[in-house]
Amino acid sequence: MTEEIINPNEETRIADGSKVDLHFSVAIENGVEIDNTRSREEPVSLVIGDGSLLPGFEKALLGLRAGDRRTVSLPPEDAFGPWNPENVQKFDTVKFEQRPVEGHMIEFEDKAKQSLFGVVKTVGEDITEVDFNHPLAGKNITFEVEIFKVTPAGQQGVKLM
Repeated sequence: MTEEIINPNEETRIADGSKVDLHFSVAIENGVEIDNTRSREEPVSLVIGDGSLLPGFEKALLGLRAGDRRTVSLPPEDAFGPWNPENVQKFDTVKFEQRPVEGHMIEFEDKAKQSLFGVVKTVGEDITEVDFNHPLAGKNITFEVEIFKVTPAGQQGVKLM
């Protein structure tokens, strides 16, 4: 006997819990590409609702099926969030082991001992400002996707004997 993975038909539409094989690219509004999976031989796989894509990106996939392509423009609220001025923190410049450099990313540890990254915004003699917003916060994003395969929720890994 041979094992064969069930391949869903091309009419299967993406819904919550679907496994999706796709290629995608993400660009900011000026056209600069941030991420792209097309350089990989195989499409990437993910499950809708598993947290591997931002909710706004997942929402853009719902209802699509194998063979579909879509390009969507997402406002900051549906992408990496709005830029929040409260996420810019001030630190005593002398408390850094090495003098910070504007534009460099620095790793910090929060109260729960989790890594937290911030970008040095300004460096003064006394005060250094660090921006903890996501680097793409506040930006409009263009999300382009091509769907290769959709497996309905609950059928991932189901095999026939």
